Amino acid sequence: MAEHGEIVYDTASGNDYEAHEAAYRSFINLAKYGTGTVIVVVILMALFLL
Repeated sequence: MAEHGEIVYDTASGNDYEAHEAAYRSFINLAKYGTGTVIVVVILMALFLL
């Protein structure tokens, strides 16, 4: 069986936190504007296809 010793958490050296935050902000913006675009498309489909 595997030994279950003490778990040690450590942060890796050389993390680029600014790049991480920029990527996260880009993802949030993509999700926000993508959702808005889908909502607009669905509304336009409801107006013009019924």
